[in-house]
Amino acid sequence: MPNDPPDPYVDTDVIIRLITHDDPKKQEAAAKLFGKVENGELILTAPDTVIADAVFVLSSPRLYNLPRTEIRDVLTSLLRYTNFKVDNKQAVINALDLYASTNLDFGDCILIALTAQTEAREIYSYDRDFDKIQGIVRIKP
Repeated sequence: MPNDPPDPYVDTDVIIRLITHDDPKKQEAAAKLFGKVENGELILTAPDTVIADAVFVLSSPRLYNLPRTEIRDVLTSLLRYTNFKVDNKQAVINALDLYASTNLDFGDCILIALTAQTEAREIYSYDRDFDKIQGIVRIKP
């Protein structure tokens, strides 16, 4: 309907509290919020940068230092919620899979996943890590 308010956005810190349980009150509130999303009572929105930020925070040796596979698993489970709308959702899920199986930075994984959704296969970059990815051609500017 044209007069419906836009769906609310969620910030990285709510996702971090949900996953890490490092603040019990905030974790409980975040769990209730995402429970509403899972049950279809609420639609939440996030840009793909929120997920990228969550990957950075969760993987940081100074903060949580979670293994890549665990990061993929917990974030993918949230991304599977129909009512959690994330920009480029399928590319983000694909990027999380790539991130868990390589040593690439998540930003590079997103770029590769987005490229894979198009007919383009070329990426202008100085980063030699792209040379390791089958189907991607790195071009030096």
